[in-house]
Amino acid sequence: MTIADLLPIIIIGLIIIVVAILFTFIPVMLWISALAAGVRVSIFTLVGMRLRRVVPSRVINPLIKAHKAGLDVNTNQLESHYLAGGNVDRVVNALIAAQRANIELTFERSAAIDLAGRDVLEAVQMSVNPKVIETPFIAGIAMDGIEVKAKARITVRANIDRLVGGAGEDTVIARVGEGIVSTIGSSDSHTKVLENPDSISHNVLSKGLDAGTAFEILSIDIADIDIGKNIGANLSTDQAEADKNIAQAKAEERRAMAVAQEQEMVARVQEMRAKVVEAEADVPLALAEALRSGNMGVMDYMNYKNINADTDMRDTIGKLSQEEDDEK
Repeated sequence: MTIADLLPIIIIGLIIIVVAILFTFIPVMLWISALAAGVRVSIFTLVGMRLRRVVPSRVINPLIKAHKAGLDVNTNQLESHYLAGGNVDRVVNALIAAQRANIELTFERSAAIDLAGRDVLEAVQMSVNPKVIETPFIAGIAMDGIEVKAKARITVRANIDRLVGGAGEDTVIARVGEGIVSTIGSSDSHTKVLENPDSISHNVLSKGLDAGTAFEILSIDIADIDIGKNIGANLSTDQAEADKNIAQAKAEERRAMAVAQEQEMVARVQEMRAKVVEAEADVPLALAEALRSGNMGVMDYMNYKNINADTDMRDTIGKLSQEEDDEK
């Protein structure tokens, strides 16, 4: 077989390859689907999407959906939102849901909500079907010192106008918890809180806690309420224990000072006794010197001895009397 015979086969093969590449690059089937749905999209527009690295199906399929729903959106809007990193399909679904629920929502606001990181479809659904947020047990202390624990259920509805820049669920829970603590703390007695738990919800709801948030609070209901610890009694006990420790510390300080003073007095007495003993040791020498010098006679010395003997006798009698008193 010559080259001339193979030439037609080669040409047919090249045509098939070119057509396959062309159909791969140009989404002809997507273009046909758009035309069948009544959406006029140029084939060159699809090629331009490929060149701009836009997946055509991510734009055309939501466009067909929006057209069937009667929404006024165009290819440029959807493509720009896709290039900005948004979820085109979710935005279109949100617009359709808002239209069915008779909620005013434009494409620009929906795209802004989506680019802000919020689920715009969930927000629309929450506007139709409010969401219930349950708080954990929040503890507050009444004026009588009794701790009261309350759990609340917050029914909220998404506020479309404040979704961009509005605070989330955590802020709502924190504000409601603050309101519950404030209401319990302003009650004279914990029994009043137990008798009228709806007073908590009324006071909290009247404070407008949904300001600046992405939600509108519809109702706040107390789901459960319980009694906690007697904080007032615990504080009084702790204060009494602290006062006792302070008193013990001061008493110990006074005892230490008394012991130090006693030891000082004992040291002084011992010092005085040492001086007395030293002086008594000098007495015999002084007596001998007085006898030698004639300043004291024999009778004077005998009188001195009698006085010492009388003093020793009195000391002995005093000690015996003291011992008898101790035995009694």
